[in-house]
Amino acid sequence: MDNNTVLRSLRYTFDFNDDKMIEVYGLAGLTVSRGEVCAWLKPETESDFKAIYDQQLAGFLNGLIILNRGKKDDKIPPIEKKINNNLVFRKIKIALSLKDNDILDILKLADFKFSKHELSAIFRNPNQSQYKACKDQLLRNFLHGLALKYRSATKG
Repeated sequence: MDNNTVLRSLRYTFDFNDDKMIEVYGLAGLTVSRGEVCAWLKPETESDFKAIYDQQLAGFLNGLIILNRGKKDDKIPPIEKKINNNLVFRKIKIALSLKDNDILDILKLADFKFSKHELSAIFRNPNQSQYKACKDQLLRNFLHGLALKYRSATKG
């Protein structure tokens, strides 16, 4: 799934304004401008759209973890240079302190059936034989379920 879509979805889900987005990046030790954030959030069809790199999305997700859970051992975690759907999913899970059953409930909100066994394969070490790559459809439905759950909670 493309990084800009993930960033737009999380911004929408948690109703973050530009200042909050900049703050979340700052928590991960990254300095970003309002112009960068706006360009990353624009539709691909707009002339001033900019693609967000893996490292920039990983920084945002690390900031989201720190925002919700605080720093671990008062240290800012290193920002990955390369990410995939599995890592994006894992970071969101950590940021929101979600258990497997919470994730399955969120997927049900999006009318997406998934088993606990399949879910555990997504969070396994890539070197393990049971590891499964997280496909775009799963991440898209998870983000949609998050929006259904958390967006209504912030607007309620």
